[in-house]
Amino acid sequence: MLSSSARGHVGVSSVEAGASVPASSAPWRPDPSSWGPEAFRRSTVGVVGGRPSSVGPVGGPLSSTGPTGAEPSPGPVAGASGPVSAGPRGGALSVRPPEGFALFSMALTVREDADRARYTAAAVHGVHTDGPWCDAVIMSRIEAPRDERTGNLLDRLLAGLPAEAVLTDPDVTASYAHDMASFCPAGSPAVVVLPRTVEQVQHVLRTATELRVPVVPQGARTGLSGGANATDGCIVLSLTKMDRILEINPVDRVAVVEPGVVNAALSRAVEEHGLYYPPDPSSWEMCTIGGNIGTASGGLCCVKYGVTAEYVLGLDVVLADGRLLTTGRRTAKGVAGYDLTRLFVGSEGSLGIVVRAVLALRPKPPRQLVLAAEFPSAAAACDAVCRIMAGGHVPSLLELMDRTTVKAVNDLAHMGLPETTEALLLAAFDTPDPAADLAAVGALCEAAGATQVVPAEDTAESELLLQARRLSLTALEAVKGTTMIDDVCVPRSRLGDMLDGVERIAAKYGLTIGVCAHAGDGNTHPTVCFDAQDPDESRRARESFDEIMALGLELGGTITGEHGVGVLKKEWLAREIGPVGVEMQRQIKQVFDPLGILNPGKLF
Repeated sequence: MLSSSARGHVGVSSVEAGASVPASSAPWRPDPSSWGPEAFRRSTVGVVGGRPSSVGPVGGPLSSTGPTGAEPSPGPVAGASGPVSAGPRGGALSVRPPEGFALFSMALTVREDADRARYTAAAVHGVHTDGPWCDAVIMSRIEAPRDERTGNLLDRLLAGLPAEAVLTDPDVTASYAHDMASFCPAGSPAVVVLPRTVEQVQHVLRTATELRVPVVPQGARTGLSGGANATDGCIVLSLTKMDRILEINPVDRVAVVEPGVVNAALSRAVEEHGLYYPPDPSSWEMCTIGGNIGTASGGLCCVKYGVTAEYVLGLDVVLADGRLLTTGRRTAKGVAGYDLTRLFVGSEGSLGIVVRAVLALRPKPPRQLVLAAEFPSAAAACDAVCRIMAGGHVPSLLELMDRTTVKAVNDLAHMGLPETTEALLLAAFDTPDPAADLAAVGALCEAAGATQVVPAEDTAESELLLQARRLSLTALEAVKGTTMIDDVCVPRSRLGDMLDGVERIAAKYGLTIGVCAHAGDGNTHPTVCFDAQDPDESRRARESFDEIMALGLELGGTITGEHGVGVLKKEWLAREIGPVGVEMQRQIKQVFDPLGILNPGKLF
């Protein structure tokens, strides 16, 4: 661990010996002893609309264990030799938290009292539900009210699906209505279907086409743009039961998976073969590969390893009429025809239903080490980011938290982060000699004005530092009860302008807006904190959210770096890509989905 007795300026080159820099006082560091069960209970309770909700394991970087010490299951694996254990994620250490609690970085929350009432009623009646806001009990035998149209739809679906795969109880189907985004309307599905095979998905799409019924595909519903929200009378097609890892091939360095495989389960499975699947959204313990593909999601390691799109080699996709299309390849190279694979990645289920994916893998990197640098201003931290990237460094992670976010994390989890800081920068390297890389980056941080630089000695301390970043969105949600999370990505050279602009917007609207950012690739998450029960504050929150997106475009950025468009940003998509861009995208949609039944109302 870092020496708590270090004083004064110590050269960054001494990082390997555990020294810290520079400082007129003792450097702070994450203190595991302060992470008691009560603090972690708070870190796993989401508060939305003023109501706390205890939740199970969802997202977060830590492969944590409960009081029994049992590791979480990685899920079924077909075609992989030997047992697969739930080992650590990628380059990060699996830290076992103290006895009596578990840590997760992203809390799922119950949004309305009415929803909770529905879930309670579902449990009383004995219903099976599936997904992040559901109670897992048994399948209801109480059928929902049927009109002629709904009855015909159910009869047709049941002709090719087992009864347990078709959910009709309104108390159950209501729990599938929306993802985690605020201000996104959601309808009432007619039915929820949970297929387990490609053939069953084809049957659902053929039925939907014949009856002209919209289909809304869903994964774990951890999305933040309303892209998985139901429309009235639709079929919700939940793909969480298609959760097999079909193949892991160390020679070809590919994995073949179904869409319901959880990101963390895949990561742990391939690690058993000395391989690495880099995309790591904050919700990686819950989000599915199908959802990651649908939104072209990113994560903390994108600065070095890139986003989901760069790892999808090929897809099997069920089209709107039920036909099965295979795209791409499993070879290291291939340029035959149009790149339809890339077209489906990020299409948010509007062009077809992904039922199988061939994913590229990398050799497992060494464990990463982390450096934390404290800055007197956000501008100084952003200057350090520019110096690091201009210097040719390739960190495995380069993350930023502003003072609002740092305080929120401390309030939630008692992390002991320095609240005197205006911005905290975290840099990590997973190179053969990370200490030397951290030393060089630490010197650049000092040159940019860092008041303190604290390099970690080992992976355990590194993971404690990173946990603060991964708790950011949960912590900000607890500030006022509800959040709107922006996803604006700007050129790295404009990152400082972006953060300064967000601060002005927060002051203009009288709101708390915290910013955490994947600083290495310019992807910012300004998070508007507000009371959903206050109409005026809700109005100001929405207006500030829009103004932040406008600022991103003015700075040469994009409205979404990794969360997708969905419902929340579809008006802004038109502003970003222009009328010709919208026209071309609509024509592409028309080719794949001429009846417009696939995830209607999303994107544009």
